[in-house]
Amino acid sequence: MADLKQVKPEQLSGNAVQKIGTDWMLVTARKGDQVNTMTAAWGGLGVMWGKPVAFVVIRPQRYTYEFVEASETFSLTFFDDSFRETLNYLGTASGRDEDKISKSGLTLAASQDTPYFTEANQVLICRKLYRQTFDPACFIDPAIDRNYKEKDYHIHYIAEIVEAYQR
Repeated sequence: MADLKQVKPEQLSGNAVQKIGTDWMLVTARKGDQVNTMTAAWGGLGVMWGKPVAFVVIRPQRYTYEFVEASETFSLTFFDDSFRETLNYLGTASGRDEDKISKSGLTLAASQDTPYFTEANQVLICRKLYRQTFDPACFIDPAIDRNYKEKDYHIHYIAEIVEAYQR
């Protein structure tokens, strides 16, 4: 993490709504000796149970889901706009079909055993605390269910931010 400086989660710069919803992020995890990543635009940052947390949602058919399920930790990495094409590729190609990380040109590194990308402007190392499948009976706004034509409801993860880095 040569150019990245460790900070406390509450010192992270930037607007989480902008960073996640508009700029996107990568969710990256390890399963055995393999790593996979996916681009995500749904999630959030905040505080839960007195801990700084990130939450992400992953559809169960996504290959990265298997990796997040198999690991106690995952990373969230945020990039500047010059990586938009790379993030788009990593969000549309499947690691089941090709070595998309290698093809992306990004440099894989790890903190402890949690993979992340060195080109990121911010890196969050997250330890899973909670997991639950979205239950459509709990949607207060019934229009939300239109996001799930295949009834492939996201798995919701809440994870403690155990390390945070930024440029």
